[in-house]
Amino acid sequence: MKLGFRKKEKAEKRKKSAFREWTDSILFAVIAATLLRFFFIEAYAIPTPSMEGSLLVGDHLFVSKMHYGIRSPKTILQIPLSHQKIWGTEIPSYLDWIQLPQFRLPGFTSIKNNDPVVFNYPMEDEYPSDLKTFYVKRCIGIAGDTLQIINRQPYINGKKLDNPENIQSSYYVSADGPIKDRVFNRYGITDIFPANNGYLIHTTQTKAEKLAALDFIREVTEINYAPEAPPGRTGFPDLPDLNWTVDNYGLIYIPKKGDRIAMTPENIALYDRIITQYEHHENGEIRGDTVYMNGQPIYEYTFQQDYYFMMGDNRHNSEDSRFWGFVPKDHIVGKPLFVWWSISPDGDLFDIFTRVRWNRLFTSIE
Repeated sequence: MKLGFRKKEKAEKRKKSAFREWTDSILFAVIAATLLRFFFIEAYAIPTPSMEGSLLVGDHLFVSKMHYGIRSPKTILQIPLSHQKIWGTEIPSYLDWIQLPQFRLPGFTSIKNNDPVVFNYPMEDEYPSDLKTFYVKRCIGIAGDTLQIINRQPYINGKKLDNPENIQSSYYVSADGPIKDRVFNRYGITDIFPANNGYLIHTTQTKAEKLAALDFIREVTEINYAPEAPPGRTGFPDLPDLNWTVDNYGLIYIPKKGDRIAMTPENIALYDRIITQYEHHENGEIRGDTVYMNGQPIYEYTFQQDYYFMMGDNRHNSEDSRFWGFVPKDHIVGKPLFVWWSISPDGDLFDIFTRVRWNRLFTSIE
């Protein structure tokens, strides 16, 4: 019998270096975060006061992409965890060489009147639709609705729409003398502008009434932009003889997928951007009062997707659908769930603890 040494069945694996382990961990984290961000939930920050007092500048939200249906990626040549630009630069973080068809999976629910919604701002033609700037507004009108605003009150299909609890409007305030900042701060009033020996403020009715009860306040008057009032005039639709304002607007019909309408001059003014931009017709154009498809005039049009009408809760300080029109369904991003962090932009930059709005952490969004 011949004796010998048995060979090991498997060679011992080489131990990974610390650098390799860190690299693998970071790569895994980036891939996981990218997939989570693309398909399930994403964090957003509120940069403007258009939704005050429901959402405040400095609020950070978690937004569900599953509620209204997950969108498939369209722009795939993109640096992970970036949006339009490489962080801290003006260099684009994507290439639009490949644009995939976009699909939407069924969601848990559909958008309803008064729902807060995150969407891509549709007017940014310089970006692919999935990389346009994120906006959050309240959906006042859904596809198939007829909308009108009379003296600040929205009506949907002829019925009053319930206003959000913390809806804001403009008020003119005058007093016996200058009003100190601490007075406004006491009531959480931050949008303040000098006006006619007084102040123009944006706030809720409740806060305005508390301000009016102070001994040194002379007047607190809510502002209403009547028809033909140039300061409150809207920009959509772009018709020179239209006298709509932010407080007196409409009637307009919000298109629904499958609707078929006649191409009258009035309808063309309302829906021209839908036909030429949002419905992805390569050869759709408008010449004068006529719509052309593939060089041929058409006199009726069938909408290819649903549309929505958005407004901010800060009704006199919000650039929304009253100024630029409808939001297509393929621009809908998701449903805001709750505020996970909130920090005031005012105050000492380094005194973070006094700037944090502790009472807003983990509050739901209604």
